[in-house]
Amino acid sequence: MQMLSLLAVAAYAQKMTEGAVKPAQSITELRQQLETILRDSHTPGLSAAIVRRSGPEWVAGLGKSNVAANRAATDETLFRIGSISKAFVSLSILKLVNEGKLSLQDPVHRLVPEVWFENPWEATDPVRVVDLLEHTTGWDDMHLRESVKDAKGMTLREGLDYDHPSRISRWRPGTRMAYSNSGPPVAAYIVEKITGQRFEDYVTQNFFLPIGMKTATYFEQPSPPLTILYHRDGKTPCPYWNMALRPAGAINASAVDMAAFIQFFLSRGEVGGTQVMPPASIDRMETPTRTWEAQQGLKAGYGLSDVTSVHDGFVYHGHNGGVDGGLAEMAYLTEYGVGCFYSINAGNGGAFEKIGDTIRAYIERGLTRPVAPSPASLPADAPNYGGWYEPVTPRYEFTHYFERLAGLHRVWFEHGNMVFSNLIGTASETFVPVAGEHFRYLPKDGLAEPVATAELIAPNLEGRFVAIDGATWERVPTWLAAAEITVISWFWLAFYAILLYAPFWIFGGLIEKRRRPAERALRVWPLVAVLSLIVYLILWTSAGNNELGRLTVWSLGLFFSTLAFGGASVASAVSLWLARKRKIRRRVRWFSAAVTSALSIAAVYLAYWGIIGIRTWV
Repeated sequence: MQMLSLLAVAAYAQKMTEGAVKPAQSITELRQQLETILRDSHTPGLSAAIVRRSGPEWVAGLGKSNVAANRAATDETLFRIGSISKAFVSLSILKLVNEGKLSLQDPVHRLVPEVWFENPWEATDPVRVVDLLEHTTGWDDMHLRESVKDAKGMTLREGLDYDHPSRISRWRPGTRMAYSNSGPPVAAYIVEKITGQRFEDYVTQNFFLPIGMKTATYFEQPSPPLTILYHRDGKTPCPYWNMALRPAGAINASAVDMAAFIQFFLSRGEVGGTQVMPPASIDRMETPTRTWEAQQGLKAGYGLSDVTSVHDGFVYHGHNGGVDGGLAEMAYLTEYGVGCFYSINAGNGGAFEKIGDTIRAYIERGLTRPVAPSPASLPADAPNYGGWYEPVTPRYEFTHYFERLAGLHRVWFEHGNMVFSNLIGTASETFVPVAGEHFRYLPKDGLAEPVATAELIAPNLEGRFVAIDGATWERVPTWLAAAEITVISWFWLAFYAILLYAPFWIFGGLIEKRRRPAERALRVWPLVAVLSLIVYLILWTSAGNNELGRLTVWSLGLFFSTLAFGGASVASAVSLWLARKRKIRRRVRWFSAAVTSALSIAAVYLAYWGIIGIRTWV
């Protein structure tokens, strides 16, 4: 259900310099390469397909679909394809559009007023059907409680009613893109209401069977065999999960099924001489229209459940997906008439990336890369876009507090190009102007990209923005960026200073002559705050959605560690205030004032964003 990336615009540069992938020259060699990756990464199994417009070239299952039972994966083993499932929502909507039963521009509230969502701009900028599919509603992604619900037997309407606060527009719909699993299920419910059929039945009747996906299903079933999913170690099973919002990512499909689906796209909607969908509908799926940059003509981006990505100088279309214990990708080159699908049954991102690189290297061998557009002059107003920028399209609102600071970037222009650099300048990307306000990425070592992936957004009443790699960034005043950088630096200096100072005063406390009771609170409470924050970070980075979306030791740990950080920061400030009349060494007083003020600012900031006492299970 989770989409792994939007625009993989720079990955190939590193591969070019490292020479990591040597293209296989035959299916036999490719199979050997993939089996080596599975073995070395302890990934149990793989479902894969390589398809030409004329038909499948290779369809297979490798490794094990069930480790305990020693069951081999085959081309008929069902793997979970995650967010690739969303394509069938878009296809269903487009079919109804072609039949004249609705329009992509129809306001959602008019079609399904019984489905709850909130949009402060509804009177002037309603959430439209197209926004549900292009992820331009402005909605948050599904909340953790909603995403981990095991909803066996639950209808789609019941799933939509289960937990809906994620469906609140955070900016005007139809302006910026933020991936949200909440949108496509609402579109699927519109299909149910118009057709009078359960969405899954509609898809089976109108797409699975006509396309030739004979075993694809949204539900757990005994036959054909469904692979067991595993954690990263390839040994610990993940239980089957019945999604509350199945249209977002619940499909189980075999390599045979997915080979037929790829060929459906390569043939522009035709299957065996029958036009299941008109070519124009496939073209529409591949074309973004709603974001500011799309309205200015940028072709790369997220269309209707179909995303543009660049690998090794080639422009792919398709989608990827991930669930607990499973990763999948479908990608195809329309102009070259070739595509691929691959899915693994373990949550091993490194192995998944290597498999993708290996399969792509094989299908790209011998192909002539598209020519990159010629450089153009910088737009006349380009200098007006120089300055500091913050990301303003967070996928998860509860991580926005971190992203807006960690994502602080600077834009400047030199040698006729645009440079986009992170906060500390260790990672910068160069973009070459190609036409109008469009820019294409220029790798440091590698091939020039054949499509533009960045855009200077025309100034509007909401501010000045740039769109880069599918995300939107807003320019902020230099003084604000400087203040944020200062506070961030101040906090981390205090953080490390507290940790470095702690062993000395703890050891000194063991010596009677060095004990200073009056200073104890000034030392203890900042250390408690820092240790609480460390616990929070460990829990946050170690726990999965299942642990955080339910009331567990992990989610309770987050709750109490953030409360402890806030409480200890307040206690530090109180202790510093009470110590003003006590006999405290000057350097200790100044040190305490410096670290306590940094901790207090951090606590206020986290409280403002709702992180202090966060309850991820509600």
